[in-house]
Amino acid sequence: MASEANKAVTVKKFDAVVIGSGQSGTPLASALAQSGRKTALIEREHVGGTCINVGCTPTKTMIASGRVAYLAKRAADYGIWTIPSQSLEKGHKAYHSREDGDWEKINVVVEMEKVRQRKRDIVNSFRGGSESRISKQENLELITGEASFKDAKSLLVKIIGQEEDVVVEAENFFINVGERPARPDLSGLDQIDPSRVLDSTFVMELAEVPHHLIVLGGSYVGLEFGQLFRRLGSKVTVLQRGKQLIPKEDPEIADSVKEILKEDEIDIHLNTIVANTKPDHGNDVARKVVVFFEEDGRKNLVNGSHILLATGRVSNADTLNLSAAGVDVDDRGHIKVNAKLETSQKHIYALGDVHGGPAFTHMSYDDFRILNANIISDPTSATPLSTTDRQVPYVMYTDPQLGHIGLHEHEARAKFGDQVQVATMPMAWVARALETDESRGLMKAVVHAETKQILGFTCLGLEGGEIMSIVQTAMMGQLPYTKLQNAIYAHPTLAESLNNLWNYLK
Repeated sequence: MASEANKAVTVKKFDAVVIGSGQSGTPLASALAQSGRKTALIEREHVGGTCINVGCTPTKTMIASGRVAYLAKRAADYGIWTIPSQSLEKGHKAYHSREDGDWEKINVVVEMEKVRQRKRDIVNSFRGGSESRISKQENLELITGEASFKDAKSLLVKIIGQEEDVVVEAENFFINVGERPARPDLSGLDQIDPSRVLDSTFVMELAEVPHHLIVLGGSYVGLEFGQLFRRLGSKVTVLQRGKQLIPKEDPEIADSVKEILKEDEIDIHLNTIVANTKPDHGNDVARKVVVFFEEDGRKNLVNGSHILLATGRVSNADTLNLSAAGVDVDDRGHIKVNAKLETSQKHIYALGDVHGGPAFTHMSYDDFRILNANIISDPTSATPLSTTDRQVPYVMYTDPQLGHIGLHEHEARAKFGDQVQVATMPMAWVARALETDESRGLMKAVVHAETKQILGFTCLGLEGGEIMSIVQTAMMGQLPYTKLQNAIYAHPTLAESLNNLWNYLK
């Protein structure tokens, strides 16, 4: 096989090239091809991008397993008991009474390999569906390899394991290469067994539940995984640098999340500075790493079996040799774009996380909608679509979920001053939450006192993301909060809480 230096090069010409098959790149490539443009879709690893392969799909699949474990452990709260099978041989009475001394509550057993395989199966199904649709699309060629710009109109694509690389030339390029987990510059980290240093990708490939997971970072990723592995049986310690968890949220929301996680027996440390870490070479499998940190200025340490690095993500733009194309990036390495997603080279566009916008799959897909309209379906529109003033909903899939849309209170007050009114209501005042014994959390709404428009809404509660979506729809229609307050919702539903929330505005 030819060496990398001596590889032959094939030149291919296209009308459009999409780099990265994420949640905006894949549908955009198909739309470009359907419009009659000869299109290449370049992917270096797995079709589907972060969401399908290492993000939304696998994490939420595993979180579902964690919730089943959680509910199984709580079965007795609902009057349901799991019992050894031999007790059933003593008759139907076992279902109605605990008078039989052989009837004992048993612990939940987590088969981590099956949890992992279920995750893999669903990921493979989603990915396979995407690959099948791409293969059937006329005018679309999937090229598997590592792309980097040669100049503003061409890419070199290194094809791993093949005799030839490919130079791809085109009039338009669309960059959808996303981000990857950041690795902090932490002293001693490289000395630890790599199998015990995890990020959001590799933590989902564990074949067994960690004895003690130390999570560095107390934001969305760290808390989702921390709660998941606590439910699967791990001891979990979270080290958060800031004074509160999930720093972007309002303090009372963050405090409520903290109390919920503490109730779930997760050990949380705030105001920490992690100094260094080192391996523990003892025989105790639960104590293989040591993390040294300061908490409120006091030195401390924690021993664990694994470390999860949940300290943010970095742009993959650094792999593309963007300087050769004249494409500008910001000081964090994200590609600079305008409101129409154009880079400093007007024929090159950036979509999704790589341009530093809100790092959510649905926002990436909205980038596709913008370019699909402006370039393909309605290119001569006098009012092209843009990213200006678009709503940014999101959900943190802890349990209960945290769903948010619009402005947080501090943002609203900075913009509207004393015209802001705020309402909060605990989920313990929601009938449906009480009936299901899932009443942890609270709702919070921010409104404009004069116009009665909803400025922002947060629900930390059972199906918080679904409740948030109802309020988002009202905001999209510019309905005043009074329309929700006076609406007729079916009883008993979680939605009917939106009758009562507004009574607490002040």
